[in-house]
Formats: sequence, C-alpha cells, structure tokens
Amino acid sequence: MGAGADDIAAAPGAHVAPGGRALILRSGANLAALLIFVALALVPLLADALDDPFLVVTLTRVMIFAIAVLSLDFILGYGAMVSFGHAAFMGLGAYSVAIPAAHGINDIFVQAAIAIVVCGLFALVTGAISLRTRGVYFIMITLAFGQMAYFFMTSLSAYGGDDGITLADRSGVLGSDVLENNVVFYYVVLAVVIAVYAALTAIIGARFGRVLRGTRDNSLRMQAIGFPPFRFQLTAYVIAGAIAGIAGVFLANQTEFVSPAYMSWQRSGELIVMVVLGGMGSLVGALPGTLAFLLMEEWLAYISQHWKLGLGIILVLIVLFTRGGITGFVSKYLGGARS
Repeated sequence: MGAGADDIAAAPGAHVAPGGRALILRSGANLAALLIFVALALVPLLADALDDPFLVVTLTRVMIFAIAVLSLDFILGYGAMVSFGHAAFMGLGAYSVAIPAAHGINDIFVQAAIAIVVCGLFALVTGAISLRTRGVYFIMITLAFGQMAYFFMTSLSAYGGDDGITLADRSGVLGSDVLENNVVFYYVVLAVVIAVYAALTAIIGARFGRVLRGTRDNSLRMQAIGFPPFRFQLTAYVIAGAIAGIAGVFLANQTEFVSPAYMSWQRSGELIVMVVLGGMGSLVGALPGTLAFLLMEEWLAYISQHWKLGLGIILVLIVLFTRGGITGFVSKYLGGARS
C-alpha cells in the first residue's frame, strides 16, 4: 500500500502547515540563517580589527558544536528520537582523526571518510536496536550504547585510554597544512555548517522529511498509509550519526587532543540542552542555541566556581519563559524565523 507526498500532507496525523504559511515560515528561517552565516563570515574581519584572535577560536568551537546540534535536532525535533548517546558519534569522529594519525594517515578527507563510515555503521547497528523501543526505553538504550562506546575507548591504552591522546598537528589537506591557520580552519568549518544546514533543510522539505514528521506525530497513521516508520527513522538516525562524526573530526583538529570524555553522557545532555535552547524542530536555532549555551558556560565559569548551579537556573528560566527556545522567542516577538 503506498501514498504520495500529497497524501502525507493530508494525513490527519502529519504535522504539515498550510501551504502559504509553511512557505512563509521556511522563507523566514532561511533568511535568518542567511543573516547568521553572513555575520559569521565577517567574524575574522572583526577579530582582526579588534586584534582579538580568540574570537575566531571561540566561534570556531561554537560552529563545530552547532554541526552536532543540527544533526541532533534533525532526529529530536523532527523525528522525536531523544538520543542520550549522541556525543558518542562526536567521540568516534574525533578518534577517526587520532587513531589514523597515530599510524601516519593525516589527510582530513581520508579521516572524514573513516568517521562517516564508522559513525554510520555504529548508528545503523545501535539504531536498529534502539528504534524497536519507545519513550524512556529509547532514551536509556541510547544512553547505554553511548556509555559502551565511552568505556571501549577508555580501554584502548594504546591510544591513551582514559587520559586521551594528543595530536602532533592538525590534519593535512592533500599534503598541505593550510588548516594550521586558524582563519582558514574557521572558514572550512563555516562552509561545512552551511552545507549541513542546506542538506538537512532540503531533506526535511522533501517527502522523506514529511514522512519523518508524520511519524513523529502519529506513527500508526503513517504506517497505515504505507510508510514504515522504522525504515525512515533508522535512515535519519544514520544520517545524524554521520554528521555528528564530522563535528568530531573538526573538534579533534581544533583542540589537537582527543579523549573518551568527548563521548560521555554529560556531553550528550549538553547537546540536548543546546537543541532545546535554540528551539526544537528549528534548524536555524542550532547556532544561536549553541552560542548561548557555550558563552554562558564560559562567562559563568569565569565568575564563579559554582557556575553549573547558575547555568542550571538560567536554563530553567529560559525553558519556562521562552517556549520554543530562542527561535520561538524571535518568532513570537519579531515576526519569526522558525522553520
């Protein structure tokens, strides 16, 4: 039994806005994303004018985590898959740089390919098992798989074990060391952020994305009109895992250090907070959500050693009083950028 894209839009359980309103919302989100990307492109110029190279380093870190947040929002905001092991993909991506580098393989294209394959396979196997559960059971089983990956990497004493491993230098690009330049590295990361945003936006706007959203709202109805939820959810889970692996590749290159701590459940929780802070189901919220979280973390840690308590209070207030996160707030008061 099959159904076309129009059938999905007409399905009572599908979460699809009326055509005109949906088009306006998508246009607003894309315009907001364009403005954010233009602003990010100007950051190195601003840093040079202010003689503040740390600004480039900080925003590079924000964009790296934004790649992982985009991938998590894809499955959380649009597929209702609350993964508490998403940081495992970032960690595996980081080790896809460190382990090959330890054996003389330093080209970033090779390392990225390894990260995509490793993270994609890990997502395929763990997702095939996890997606047979629902609700809190799905959360707990993804947490369990994430912790399994964490403890596996701590057991690899040849690659630093629990102490981690330091990289001699950043990855090469076809034999060149251009990524050693922080500004070049910044623009490479920015280009990947734009590519990931564009790709996920296209996927969500296609039939696959409509089925995924319909599955989020009412999986039984989607199955009744001929779309098996498991297949679509697993595909989305693998895509998200591979993208998070790319974020891990860049994180390893920026810090020039890789540790099992990258894949801890606490880091997975932080990624979920960034998604909620930016606005679930709003890809454009990934960057402001990540920026707000990481900057709050930096500033509060500078002010007090009890910064985590302050961060928790601020996050609770944001969730209570800005429904829909930052993008929900902007959409409500400024005419909106929610996709």
